[in-house]
Amino acid sequence: MAEYFETDEITKGYDPEIFSRIMRYAGRYTGLVAAAFFALALATAGELFLPVLVRGTIDDAIMASYASAGDVEPMVARALGIGERTPRANGRSYVQRGRLERLTAVQRADLTARGLLSEERLYVFRLDPGEVRDAAVRSGASFLPGDSWAVLPQAVLAGLPAAEARIIRARDARAILENLAMFLAALVVVLAATFAQTWLSSLVGQRVMKDMRLELFRHVTGQSLSYLSRQPVGRLVTRMTSDVETINEFFTSVVVSFAKDLSLMVGVLVVLVSLDIALGFAVLCTLPPVLVLTMLARTKARDAFRRQRTWLSRVNAYISEHLSGFSVVKLFAAERRCAAEFEDRDRELMKANLGEMYVFATFRPLVDFFSSLSLAVIIWLGSSFFASGHLTLGTLIAFVNLIRMFYSPVQDIAEKYTILQSAMAGGERVFKLLDDSDRIPDEPKRSLPVPVRGSIEFDRVWFAYKKGEWVLRDVSFEVAPGEMVAIVGYTGAGKTTIANLLSRMWDADSGEIRLDGVPVRDLPVADLRRAVRPVLQDVFLFSGDIGENIRLGAPIDDAAVQRAAIAVGADSFVESLPGGYRTDLSEGGGNISTGQRQLLSFARVVAHDPAVIVLDEATSSVDTETEKLVQRGLSEMLKGRTSLVIAHRLSTIRHADRILVLAGGGIVEQGGHDELMAARGAYFDLYRLQYEKATRASARGEASGHGDAPGGDAAWH
Repeated sequence: MAEYFETDEITKGYDPEIFSRIMRYAGRYTGLVAAAFFALALATAGELFLPVLVRGTIDDAIMASYASAGDVEPMVARALGIGERTPRANGRSYVQRGRLERLTAVQRADLTARGLLSEERLYVFRLDPGEVRDAAVRSGASFLPGDSWAVLPQAVLAGLPAAEARIIRARDARAILENLAMFLAALVVVLAATFAQTWLSSLVGQRVMKDMRLELFRHVTGQSLSYLSRQPVGRLVTRMTSDVETINEFFTSVVVSFAKDLSLMVGVLVVLVSLDIALGFAVLCTLPPVLVLTMLARTKARDAFRRQRTWLSRVNAYISEHLSGFSVVKLFAAERRCAAEFEDRDRELMKANLGEMYVFATFRPLVDFFSSLSLAVIIWLGSSFFASGHLTLGTLIAFVNLIRMFYSPVQDIAEKYTILQSAMAGGERVFKLLDDSDRIPDEPKRSLPVPVRGSIEFDRVWFAYKKGEWVLRDVSFEVAPGEMVAIVGYTGAGKTTIANLLSRMWDADSGEIRLDGVPVRDLPVADLRRAVRPVLQDVFLFSGDIGENIRLGAPIDDAAVQRAAIAVGADSFVESLPGGYRTDLSEGGGNISTGQRQLLSFARVVAHDPAVIVLDEATSSVDTETEKLVQRGLSEMLKGRTSLVIAHRLSTIRHADRILVLAGGGIVEQGGHDELMAARGAYFDLYRLQYEKATRASARGEASGHGDAPGGDAAWH
């Protein structure tokens, strides 16, 4: 049970090969991935547009101000945006003061000294509609040639009554409303794009997870029985569930988030530099410490994450193991010792969790510190630039918003690294399982004869589970169509191995096994297993109704299911259940008796109508009364079919056509029951040993007042 939980330390960081293999699954959904990244680009562009729009609203509408420029050089004119539509009067152009940021301090000083640039703050406005013209006349504004523009000094505009100022600045008010509408529209676009990006990336992650789980399931169920016997079930379940889930998180929380964070950070830096080169580079100078801090936090977080996962695995393993065996703990009065051991492990897990929290508790405030430091640099430098007229208020506010926008992804990237690490580790384990292959070769050269007669031949068969440790040695025998052959022997003699080799759960190391004269290696595995059906000692029933457990997915109608149940004597107890054949069974069929489960397994075989039936100690785990019930179903199930009966209770095979006695990996005797008893060989010794045990058990049962013990003399005769 402890192996259900992973106890491996997680050591994987970013691995390009694993990343590439994961992305191959995403490549099946190229359209969805492209749409997700388009939505990502749209959301990022919208977020970057918002501070720029706020800056334009402040500088061009709320804080609108103009300067007059003379006949400047063409390069300077282009920088200031002077064109045919620029208001002009007396050889001078009126340009928005915000555009002066495009000039260097040296250029501005030179133009001012030459009288080509006025430092006076002016307000330029259009003279429409008519009420604006009237207000301009009342305010004493200067009309520009063409009679469509007017100019007022900012000082005069500030001294006007509020009603007059509103009329003159009506155009600015409209621009503010238009920008507000654009702002809201941009927010809606960002919201819709973010939703689309999140939904699409989650959809890709879920589909990749579905494909990967399906491939894993098919891969695992296609492996040989020897491979599956070496793999703890819990580990396989973990691969298909939690490890695949980490890959889903990789898509939903890492790939798209990393792309968005990086694109947003790069976009912010580009916008900062484009708004103001000097202030932009000043901000860039504050970034190296942040990058160093991020790299350090990533390393520390990786180490803390590894330690936390290691101790979590150890605690889970300890809990699982000791709860499963707690009856032993109680019997040996070891509760205090177990509690002390668990406390030690739990304390280490707490330390590991606190260590991980310590990393982020240190990293987050430091990122906030550097974010505040960058803001302080911007405000300190920006305020001096603003005071000297080299920077507008809108640009300064845009810088503050963009810096806040920049530092959020910095923190997010560092914290997402643990998810990346977990996804890489999960991907490594998943792909390692997919790369493991131990399949029974399925390269059919011939098809199964129709109809299958059921003749079986073992020709000089050798087999070992471990190299050199032979279980079967040079085994040869034949079974005629319709014959019932029993195989007996001590535990470990190789009885079940013969059944597994016949259905190709394993392949013989040497020799040949033939069905109707065709080597089983040359037949399609699926066809072979449809022709040879086992009835195992431990019956496994799936959760679902009784009819589904008999069908096992085959296209068998209800009438055929009922006929199969009637044939083996299962119909009487099934009909007595509240839901009949639609009665739901719990996992493993725990809500019906052992004998009833065995009868259902017989009905399952009859419904699938195989040519060969293998009974692998099918009644060894039931009591005498249940055995009598089960025996009544056996005769109908075996009628007209070839059968190999692997028996533990020799009383169950007295009427077999032939009995094979295994010892030392080979057949030491064969013949009928009476013939073998008369020979007084290995079978006689085995029978006598069981009879003596049964007699002693019966005597003990009578002495204790319980009558015949299970498996007593009545069972043999």
